[in-house]
Amino acid sequence: MAKNYDFRYLRVLVVDDSRFMTRVVTQILKAMGVGHVHTAHSGYDGFLAAKEFGPDIVISDWDMDGGEGPELVHLLRSDEDSPCPYVNILMLTGFAERKRVLEARDFGITEFLTKPVSAKALYSRIVAMVERPRAFVRVGDAYFGPDRRRIANEDYGGPERRLPVDYAEIG
Repeated sequence: MAKNYDFRYLRVLVVDDSRFMTRVVTQILKAMGVGHVHTAHSGYDGFLAAKEFGPDIVISDWDMDGGEGPELVHLLRSDEDSPCPYVNILMLTGFAERKRVLEARDFGITEFLTKPVSAKALYSRIVAMVERPRAFVRVGDAYFGPDRRRIANEDYGGPERRLPVDYAEIG
């Protein structure tokens, strides 16, 4: 049985250089009951908007003029001026090759969705972020973001064992 979520307090930033796509995604989010939607049209503008808007979720296109999605993710996750390094990021792209999905995972997205986007698919990704939040991990200077592994192997104790980030230490 599907749960009904109250998204009226959810703050979503939609970043896409296509004004048509930002309108489509915004209308889907509004139909889902999302109360606060803000848009930007480049990765750089998306970063500035995140600083002002304080989103709970960022939905970003991959390929954009004026700063691409991967650059936006890097800024949000790693820039010292980032207002929200722990924000959920859904990468939205027209390219669904396995290589691209793995690349997106490896630069710190939370979820991945291909275009054309449907209301059902977008809803399921948002629900996944709500129902199954992923711990954040830091691997040296190479990676900071949601744990890339969907299934934790608690028995593994080798040198590459990742430990969850202690949010209390970060402040």
